Amino acid sequence: MFGGQLDLHSGGIDLAFPHHENEIAQCEAFHRCKQWGNYFLHSGHLHIKGKEEKMSKSLKNYITIKDFLKKFSPDVFRLFCMRSNYRSAIDYSDSSMQDTQRLLLGVTSFVEDARAYMRGQLACASVREDQLWERLADTKVAVKAAFADDFDTPRAVDAIMSLIHHGNRQLKAVTKETAGPRSPAVFGATVSYIEQFLETVGISLANQQFVSGESSSATLHGVVEELVHFRQKVRQYALATKEASRDIRHQQLLERQPLLEACDALRRGLAIHGINIKDRSSTTSTWELLDQRTKEHIPGS
Repeated sequence: MFGGQLDLHSGGIDLAFPHHENEIAQCEAFHRCKQWGNYFLHSGHLHIKGKEEKMSKSLKNYITIKDFLKKFSPDVFRLFCMRSNYRSAIDYSDSSMQDTQRLLLGVTSFVEDARAYMRGQLACASVREDQLWERLADTKVAVKAAFADDFDTPRAVDAIMSLIHHGNRQLKAVTKETAGPRSPAVFGATVSYIEQFLETVGISLANQQFVSGESSSATLHGVVEELVHFRQKVRQYALATKEASRDIRHQQLLERQPLLEACDALRRGLAIHGINIKDRSSTTSTWELLDQRTKEHIPGS
């Protein structure tokens, strides 16, 4: 079926001998070739943390995919696997999955913040564009080198997270944006590269943005957008007291305090349903959807 030569052959490390040795012997004899398989990728085992034996159906120490998906998304598991070398054994635990989930939500949060900046919704200090372009170029080289070095996925993920860390440092929100040119192009290129990297390894940030349900994602997105915009207008009105005297401003804030409290209550209520609102300033708010497979509320970075 596979012919006289196979480029890649994968399997668990426990199959290297005798199973794969036996395959090589039979296939090279049958096809009369000197090398049937070019590369064998032997993966480490998945362990339950604290136990030495591998996760196995025969040992009845496994977690079903159905049970796993009640808590976490498939993308969280993919990223969890990528944080370890494929040759190494990895320990599964809820805490390690939650750490990975926080990491993925951090990626999502950065992408949303970068898009908010590109739309002019996020005010921040002057961006060191030259540093970000250099960091992006270095990251591309580092990721390619990591994958070329025996699929060193932990090193590739670390390079991506370092890029995000430096991007976040440039996106620190300020009350009033400083004068000077904005730099949407470098953030657009950075977001595009991060999404391309994740898509290559089977992770989609788009799946992180919508809560599953009967109504369509597009409809839900539109409803939340309108709700957040309305809340933003109410908040803007409640805080707009600049032209009044000090005593009048104080009186207006007292009178409008119930509006601000209602805005905060709405934000807390939506957070329960996985919708995280970020107030960037008195006039700007953005939002993101969090993964609903966990009961833990993890605020955006």
